[in-house]
Amino acid sequence: MYKRMRGLHPRPAAGTQLGSGLLAGLLGIVSLCATAGTTLPDDLTEMSLEALMNIEVTSVSKRPEKQIGAAAAIFVITQDDLHRWGVTNIPEALRRVPGLNVARIDANKWAITARGFNSRFANKLLVLIDGRSVYTPLFAGVYWESQEVVLEDIDRIEVIRGPGGTLWGANAVNGVINIITKPAAETQGSLVSVTAGNEINAITTVRQGGTLDNGGAYRVYAQYTGYDEGYNADGAHDDWRNKQVGFRSDWDRDNDDFTLQGDYYHGTAGQLSYIPTGPPGPPPTTILPVVNDTDMDGGNLLFRWARSLGATSDLALQLYYDHVGRDGVVLFEDRDTFDIDFQHQFIPRAGHDIIWGLGFRHIHDDTDANPTFSLQPSSRDVDLYSAFIQDEIIMRDDMRLTLGSKFEQNDFSGYEYQPNVRLAWEPKANQTVWGAISRSVRTPARGEHDVRLRLVPPAGADPGVPVLAVGNDDYGSEELIAYELGYRLNYHNRWSLDTTVFYNDYDKLRTLDPVTTPPADVLLPFANNMSGETHGLELAAQWRVRPGWLLNASYTWLGMDLKLDNGSMDTASESVENASPNNSAVLWSSLDLEHNLEFDSALRYVGNVKVAGIDIDSYVALDLRLGWKPKPDLELSLIGQNLTDGRHPEFLPDFIDTQPTEVKRNIYARLIWHF
Repeated sequence: MYKRMRGLHPRPAAGTQLGSGLLAGLLGIVSLCATAGTTLPDDLTEMSLEALMNIEVTSVSKRPEKQIGAAAAIFVITQDDLHRWGVTNIPEALRRVPGLNVARIDANKWAITARGFNSRFANKLLVLIDGRSVYTPLFAGVYWESQEVVLEDIDRIEVIRGPGGTLWGANAVNGVINIITKPAAETQGSLVSVTAGNEINAITTVRQGGTLDNGGAYRVYAQYTGYDEGYNADGAHDDWRNKQVGFRSDWDRDNDDFTLQGDYYHGTAGQLSYIPTGPPGPPPTTILPVVNDTDMDGGNLLFRWARSLGATSDLALQLYYDHVGRDGVVLFEDRDTFDIDFQHQFIPRAGHDIIWGLGFRHIHDDTDANPTFSLQPSSRDVDLYSAFIQDEIIMRDDMRLTLGSKFEQNDFSGYEYQPNVRLAWEPKANQTVWGAISRSVRTPARGEHDVRLRLVPPAGADPGVPVLAVGNDDYGSEELIAYELGYRLNYHNRWSLDTTVFYNDYDKLRTLDPVTTPPADVLLPFANNMSGETHGLELAAQWRVRPGWLLNASYTWLGMDLKLDNGSMDTASESVENASPNNSAVLWSSLDLEHNLEFDSALRYVGNVKVAGIDIDSYVALDLRLGWKPKPDLELSLIGQNLTDGRHPEFLPDFIDTQPTEVKRNIYARLIWHF
């Protein structure tokens, strides 16, 4: 049964992202293996570029549409990409997306952002897994070390750069990452996957899929993940362990589709934390190194119902419950979230396609205070009410205008609105020109209103008394007006191009402004005393050299200019403009060889950054994969990552001072067996 509405009930797609390539730098890497041979069936390397660009996406408008015609900067990572790239987790897969900055802090912590403002606690990127938000309201970001997804179960990852607030709500400021898993009917039978190497102790997945008496399908899985420590001359202490189980069931009745799914995980993330301690006195402040494993546990249960009301109307209802628990030397949190979303799509008259919806989210948290971190009150209930409406208007056969807005009421900043207007023009069947103007907001996090966090004073600026970031009841939402222009082209099914330019105008950005000075404790309440702009170019391209061989490339250029307002005395917040590289690029190749062999290679360049006043040099990393299918249901792979050097640093922590580690060369083997 075909459903038009797929924002809450994604339709599976067989395709890949609008890829990249034309750059001959990879030719040298792959030329030794570029022999003609038999390619595997259903391989993306054999699909036409037209098919690749016509992949259906749902994250832009909450309805299925072809990627080439979407009026947004969107990049799609498919299951075949995850397979060919040899990645082991979601952050690794995101490294090739233009406009995203992905940096590893240590073996279990990541800094990931879109279009600037990178940080471990990056707060302008919304992340969804099957429609469930994993954006934590504690600090307005994502615990990436807790977001384990069985890679073989992922259908695609849709990445939107730019505001998505009209449909997805506050905090979808600089982008949306929507991770969509396969329906249970597409994961039938048994699967065993084992990965191990010098930096990966083991990643083991067992999955079983079958059918139900009611005609539906199910899958259940269990996964263990274990990563070794990174490198630090003083010891790393950042190994990472996680155990996870879950299920999904899908069934349909006449005009109704149903999904019930859930996951539970428990893990530990090692770290060495530097804790400011001791009584006030002359500098330096006493810093106590503490080796501590953060215990992580959580679970979720999601139900989705979609009904077809006819050829021109559909509705969908989604409910989920999510629990997150963290127990570390600084952060202790138990959080429960209940979320309900309803949406209705209909065509009231020719030339109009309207989608509207209502939402409610209730969050309850409990935290424990310690000398470093506390929230006041320690327990709090927060409610979020939302509504949205969007109309896609067919102005001509080759032109579509989209108008819409999101309306929200939250407990921190009150009423918010987030309108947008988007125009897509297709001068020819293989070209799209699009533009958008959007308003988006990043609403305050719980910590920005209620926190008391003792900071490690910066080197050379130790006042000899506690330095504390403190919450502020008057802290309001950050605001963005974004302007985007994009162009897509498929040239005779031989090569394709997807380029976007953007200008973002920010106001009321977060600062920490001192209100006291020694001999009293230095208090730094959160305030909205910074503005600024970012602008950039994002490019993705793909070249089909021949059937069975794709060359790809992505490139990002980013400029940032921030300034303090209202006489702010903040000495640190402006420096975030240096935390994302001005230039980054990835070249990669997918090549099918004789004898059921696959050879994949990628060369990544990331420009230099400066975090907390410390320079981190640019680096180049080479990744290689050789895969072999001796039988259709058995695959063996040998994968190497970061092969150009023994180790390199990528980022540093902020707010909570943990020991960073360097990324080491990683060589591992993988076995995947379907039966």
